[in-house]
Amino acid sequence: MAKYIFVTGGVTSSLGKGIIAASLAKLLQARGLRVTIQKFDPYINVDPGTLNPYEHGECYVTEDGAETDLDLGHYERFLNIFTSQANNVTTGRIYQTVINKERAGEFLGKTVQVVPHITDEIKHRMLLLGQNNEYDIVLTEIGGTVGDIESLPFIEAVRQLQWELPEEDVMVVHLTLIPYLKAAKELKTKPTQHSVKMLSETGVHPDIIVCRTEEPLNNDIKRKIALFCNVKQEAVIEAMDASTIYEVPLHMLREKLDLICLKKLNITQFAEPNLNNWKEFLDKLKYPKSKVTIGLIGKYIELQDAYKSILESFVHAGAINEVKVQVVNVHSEFITDENVAEKLMGLDGLLVAPGFGNRGIEGKIIAVKYAREKGLPFFGICLGMQMAVIEFGRNVLGLKNAHSVEMDAQSEHPVINMMEEQKKITMMGGTMRLGAYPCVVEEGSLAHKIYGTTEFTERHRHRYEFNNAYLTQYQEAGMRTSGKNPATGLVEIIELPNHPFFIGVQYHPELKSTVERPAPLFVGFIDAAKKYNEQRSSLNTGNKKDAVI
Repeated sequence: MAKYIFVTGGVTSSLGKGIIAASLAKLLQARGLRVTIQKFDPYINVDPGTLNPYEHGECYVTEDGAETDLDLGHYERFLNIFTSQANNVTTGRIYQTVINKERAGEFLGKTVQVVPHITDEIKHRMLLLGQNNEYDIVLTEIGGTVGDIESLPFIEAVRQLQWELPEEDVMVVHLTLIPYLKAAKELKTKPTQHSVKMLSETGVHPDIIVCRTEEPLNNDIKRKIALFCNVKQEAVIEAMDASTIYEVPLHMLREKLDLICLKKLNITQFAEPNLNNWKEFLDKLKYPKSKVTIGLIGKYIELQDAYKSILESFVHAGAINEVKVQVVNVHSEFITDENVAEKLMGLDGLLVAPGFGNRGIEGKIIAVKYAREKGLPFFGICLGMQMAVIEFGRNVLGLKNAHSVEMDAQSEHPVINMMEEQKKITMMGGTMRLGAYPCVVEEGSLAHKIYGTTEFTERHRHRYEFNNAYLTQYQEAGMRTSGKNPATGLVEIIELPNHPFFIGVQYHPELKSTVERPAPLFVGFIDAAKKYNEQRSSLNTGNKKDAVI
């Protein structure tokens, strides 16, 4: 049977429970243990698939088509393994399951209550991944903050598991905040004391306290926290703010977080951690040889988490290319024909981001046109690819008012149409084309060069597709549909061969990018941006020399 580590949070949200959980898992994995992570979210939505990105950041899609919390993206990026439907559970999913059982008469007429029926279902989900001898350790991140009403059933389930399982098979890591008061030049432990007290009042006592802090914790502060929170001093872990999330595993290694966990769980067989590839990645990330500037054209740019996987993919691809990727957010709603040159000035590449709905669409189309005409490296993802198709239809093929039926159901030229199997669907949650599907690419295409193979799988999340009724027109005008789904003929990739770098994809390559396996399309895009930057720099240098002469 697997052993279980639960990660809770206190004082405030957004402290980085997901990063701490992923970092601990990475260290345990590096010591040769089989590890996975799961996230339990307290909101009543069944999954985040119907949530606005402003509400909860991006919706991360797993290989098996589950719409999940963005923290699962961190888990995959750190551990380089796939997660699944079982790795993300919400209050909504728990209640839905229990209510369905009640409707089916499975409770034999008993009154259905939070305890034991809801907590029993939570415990079942918590233990599920550890029951097939596939993992040595299962980490579970409990969403929300200790004291939230929504989180109470999850905390109660953890309490019951602490009582039911052998002491050496379960432990709790509590992440908290040690605020620094600049006026007093002093770190304050009182919020942490109150947070641990609140957790203890529910019957759950932490074994380790991880302290987010802007300033180092001296031994006196650690001793004070240990004394008032009833843990060993060695179990008070300093988590200083880091310049990048990818430094956190090394910080936790220095604090011996993994060793303390292994000792508590009575695991004695483990290796020295092998983090050579991780350190090599960090060296390239911290010491780039040059810089490129990428414009991210989107409509949720006020919240960085809305494009979390894209931003992290830029980090991975930048390190491989040994360049620093500076991302400039450009709100598509404010791009016009008159200001597009000014808005996109100085960029080395343009990425048009995915999204839904009509807002900001025309700005994205204008940005695509600028990139196509100016030879600026272009990369379109999902809706971004569809915008490239619409722009080409309007301005090259002369299809006036070409559009997507998502934005204009009565379009004269619906070059982007709803997928046939989607037309009869009325329920919104979990009904899109989701998860990994195969793609076959033409030999000699840009996609073939980038991937180095003619067949691969990528993850999807969409309802609309390239309208194949217009396929011949686009191909004859110079747009190459270089990648297709072998079963349905769905166009997955479009390219412009006469452009330095112009590619759009219907799928989401950012969802499979990890530290050890950067997404090939992002690597190729940043490489093209790097060459564009070098070419532009050499031209500018030449102009300066001419001016001197």
